[in-house]
Amino acid sequence: MAFLWYFIGLCILILSSTAHSKPTNATKSCSNEINMMLVRFWVNGAEEESLVGATAAFGSVLPTKTSRASRMPAVYTQPLNGCSASSTKLSGSIALIRRGECDFIIKATVAQQGGAGGFVLINDKEGPLEIACPNNSTISNVTIPVVSLSKAGADIIDEYMKSGKKVEMMLYSPDRPIVDYSVSFIWLMAVGTIVCAALWKKFTKPKETKEEDEEILHITAWTAVAFVISASTFLVLLYFFMSSWFVWLLIILFCIGGIEGLHNCIVTLILSKCSSCRKKTLKLPLFGEVTILSLVVLVLAVGFAIWWAVNRKESYGWIGQDILGIALMITVLQLAQLPNIKIATILLCCAFVYDIFWVFLSPSIFHDSVMISVAKGKNAGGESIPMLLRVPKLTDPYKGFDMLGFGDILFPGLLICFTYRFDEAKNKTVLNGYFLWLMVGYGTGLCITYLGLYLMRGHGQPALLYLVPCTLGTCVVLGAVRRELKDLWNNSEEKMAEARLGSA
Repeated sequence: MAFLWYFIGLCILILSSTAHSKPTNATKSCSNEINMMLVRFWVNGAEEESLVGATAAFGSVLPTKTSRASRMPAVYTQPLNGCSASSTKLSGSIALIRRGECDFIIKATVAQQGGAGGFVLINDKEGPLEIACPNNSTISNVTIPVVSLSKAGADIIDEYMKSGKKVEMMLYSPDRPIVDYSVSFIWLMAVGTIVCAALWKKFTKPKETKEEDEEILHITAWTAVAFVISASTFLVLLYFFMSSWFVWLLIILFCIGGIEGLHNCIVTLILSKCSSCRKKTLKLPLFGEVTILSLVVLVLAVGFAIWWAVNRKESYGWIGQDILGIALMITVLQLAQLPNIKIATILLCCAFVYDIFWVFLSPSIFHDSVMISVAKGKNAGGESIPMLLRVPKLTDPYKGFDMLGFGDILFPGLLICFTYRFDEAKNKTVLNGYFLWLMVGYGTGLCITYLGLYLMRGHGQPALLYLVPCTLGTCVVLGAVRRELKDLWNNSEEKMAEARLGSA
């Protein structure tokens, strides 16, 4: 079980950034920015749900409003690869062309010469294709819109056209908000998770029960450094070898961690209100004596995790993922503890460098942001690792999700939970303690993260870049001002336990 939690922890650290993108207009004929776009289409005059595609590095820039876009019939070229003049009439139509056998710019030129009003490239794989110019050319004579659609989107259109129905299309690229209203829900969940984890024992421990020895993982300097190094190695392996089966392995591990977290949270809450529930037990083969409450909650938690795994791609799948994830993080913050800010400094500084390197600096080596690539599941059919809080975007025309990695909650959360225990042991008041001010710092750091998204035009941000200074920095500055930095630096759980016994 210890290895399982360590493995899940690696996955949590791997995903500690948010990823957004925003389409922009371009003026040069063969150096357009490749942005998201929408294909609005009608079947026999009835409008269907729009498809998401991508623009090309050449061709005309798509309008941002439908009022400035043209509605035209869609036609497959003959031959389907579009490498030579089409036998089907393309004039005043949008040409649908399959990928392969010649350069994209040749396909677009042939379609334009045939009178097509637009060119839609059909990818043979999932996800839209980024259409670039050949040999890094900066000159293109293509003046019609050029876009790409994923295989899944093309299959939808293909099904209608094979049945003889008339399909019409409109190509446009609406502006999208960089910061969506959904980030406020992400903010509330992240802050709420840390607050719940810090106060959990205070509000769930029955008064009549005796103090029990608990299995606590005390983080050391060595484990902090080794953990970040292991996570970096695992991230690179994911980047090169990530596939659908690997994602399923991580989904199973996430479900196991989520089940244990959900079971722990629910059982603890019920026992805090009904201590007699622990007296009703039964004996099971292999497991021995277990409480009926624990067994019932376990069955429900397993059922909930299976329901999420089956429905994770549905529009409501994010709810189950967030519930399992929050329960998992609350449990982790109960099991793992920092003894002092010396260890916290080592852990958070390592995570700080890790986050910045794999988001901002890795493209110089791998020609791609490794962390963002893994988070988006580029090599796994677009399915990302589930160690994320997700909330659907409310105002984005392309839909999608705002995300926050578990690592962006757990690493600062470990420090904040330590300060709560420190305040409790030293009998500090709310204002004279550290917990409140670090929570304020954490909430502010999250706001700065999303401000960074805005200033960086939606480019994925390493959230720990802002969260570590706002939490660890706040703790160090407060400790120095109050002349308590030495106590915070050299503190131990044994000292806090003695302080609590002395004040009891």
